Amino acid sequence: MKYRNAILIVLLVIIADQFLKFFIKTHFVNGDDVKIAGSWFRLHFIENEGMAYGMKLSESVAGKILLSSFRLIAVVFGFYLLQRLVKRGYGKGVIICGSLILAGALGNLLDSIFYGLIFTDSPYSCFSGNYESMHNMLQNHNQMGVAHLTKFGQGYGKFLQGKVVDMLYFPLLETRLPGWIPFMGGKNFVFFEPVFNIADAAISVGVLTLVFFQKRLIHKPMAATATIDKPVATGPEVAEQ
Repeated sequence: MKYRNAILIVLLVIIADQFLKFFIKTHFVNGDDVKIAGSWFRLHFIENEGMAYGMKLSESVAGKILLSSFRLIAVVFGFYLLQRLVKRGYGKGVIICGSLILAGALGNLLDSIFYGLIFTDSPYSCFSGNYESMHNMLQNHNQMGVAHLTKFGQGYGKFLQGKVVDMLYFPLLETRLPGWIPFMGGKNFVFFEPVFNIADAAISVGVLTLVFFQKRLIHKPMAATATIDKPVATGPEVAEQ
């Protein structure tokens, strides 16, 4: 697989991820929940200052800058590593998984670097609501709670301090647990509860595919395997040479 094809995968994921984030950021009030396919697939706008699926390294500004800096280093190294995998002849599956992981990391890094500089804030708002459809949401919520693009550097945050936009929500099962279950009895239970974005999904698909199909995907590079089991001349054949 060629390196340019791997970069194309990265670009396609980034375009899809950023397009959806821009739409959500500029049309949703923070906390808005919109049904897309019944109750099991919804767009639920939240922002987080941490890692994938809302996990955080620290509540402090220093922790946010440290995480964003780590992402930046990881992405730069990721492009180098992806190029090396292609040059060494690794299979298409490995390259695709690596491209997805790199695209996901870059997608969330762009939020961290630029969103605080170019967007106004989207604080969690009392104007947010639950809507049966996208049309119903756009027609009825308060536009004053929606963020908008602003002059570069006049947004809600500084360089490396932007918040990551999440919106994909799949509460496949919502129920109240029986009272006899230790610690959790009587509490509401949601499966799958995390709210995430396309970048998070790309990272998860790439990592899980490598984990579960590593024996099939990860093998010796073609350039290396071509030299293995090469017959060696012995005996009379050596004498003839």
